[in-house]
Amino acid sequence: MRTGAANAAGPTAPHTRETARVLHGQYEAALSGDRSGAAPRPVIDASWQRMLRIGVDPDGGTSSALLRREDLEHRRRATPLGEVLPALSEGLRSAADASRQIVVVTDDEGRVLWRDGNKAVIRRANGIHLQEGAAWNEESAGTNAIGTVLAAGRPVQVHSAEHFIRTLHHWTCSAAPVHDPRDGRLLGVIDVSGPDSSFHPSLLALVDSVARLAAAELRNRHLASVDRLRSVASPILSRVGGRALAVDVYGWPAAVTGMPPVGRLPLPKSFAAGRMWLPSLGMCAVEQLPGGWLIRVDDDRADDGVQAGQVVLDLSGRRRWSVTVSGPAGDWTQELTPRHAELLYVLSLHPEGRTAAELAGDLFDDPTRTVTVRAEMSRVRRRLAEVLAHRPYRFTEGVEVRVIRPEHPADLLPHSTAPAVRRQGPPPG
Repeated sequence: MRTGAANAAGPTAPHTRETARVLHGQYEAALSGDRSGAAPRPVIDASWQRMLRIGVDPDGGTSSALLRREDLEHRRRATPLGEVLPALSEGLRSAADASRQIVVVTDDEGRVLWRDGNKAVIRRANGIHLQEGAAWNEESAGTNAIGTVLAAGRPVQVHSAEHFIRTLHHWTCSAAPVHDPRDGRLLGVIDVSGPDSSFHPSLLALVDSVARLAAAELRNRHLASVDRLRSVASPILSRVGGRALAVDVYGWPAAVTGMPPVGRLPLPKSFAAGRMWLPSLGMCAVEQLPGGWLIRVDDDRADDGVQAGQVVLDLSGRRRWSVTVSGPAGDWTQELTPRHAELLYVLSLHPEGRTAAELAGDLFDDPTRTVTVRAEMSRVRRRLAEVLAHRPYRFTEGVEVRVIRPEHPADLLPHSTAPAVRRQGPPPG
């Protein structure tokens, strides 16, 4: 039986010569194709297999073309991380400096935006091109905490010979993703890196805590902006007849009249002032407000609903997935959360439909988790009510469903542990 030496997130043993020997043995066996011995942790094994598929050279370097200074500054100004990390990461920088490590913050593409920490380690990091403007996705730097977090979508610790490129075998790194609470998109990665002798398993929990604090601070700032929009929109809505609501630029409601309270309203990428059809409301008149939109439902044309003709489920990406709905009135695209991508993919495999218990088995290998499935399907149907039916859950009759898969079957929703996703082989034909 092949067994891993550590848990799924990070190694648990302190850095010792024996630990290094075991990791190097697993590494050399993987490169030689020997699968008979002790296996690396699943997250590392999956990353190594990706590196072998895409042809990353284990003896190559980690050098990448640096961003130009003006491009780097533009990315720094564009990310919300710049607003919250200075205060939140102060303690993390102090801990990293004391433990001979550095703190690195990247954007959602793995480009290093900021770094700070132990000065000696910063100089050493220059030798592996772990510097501002460099690319640290897996394609550029092989298996490493930053790139593997981007691929796996969860906190990861990569130690010593778990790195795919040999020049990184004397390093250890712990990283966690930061997601925007307003729309769920990945903003970037917080990483702590240093010499392999500075490894400690608790660093991963510390980095993850800072990432969560950053997301919480962004959430608080978002709630304050919604309150400001509410103060502007409430007097306007009091004079509007019929159904109407005010939402911010991310679709979060600030005020509503003539209709029950609603959750987040999915807004198409092409959203603008004028007349627009929205899946959950029908035809609407849209006006711009400071910090958001006034949306008035055209109840006189409530029967002008769009009969969707095609649904395209794009699962070809490693970190981003989307659904596009097309019909006589045009088309609109919505990005998907990992869970919603799983659900829609499973439904695409079963045009006859699936019960909540069947979906629970498909996703969790546990048919009793129906409450979770029903809650998630309720959220999905709020966005896709015109193309999804229930009892059982399925795509509505007459809708053509097309799935765009990645080139390699193993790259299909790589974050997923759902049995129904993981047992899928190469697409037919």
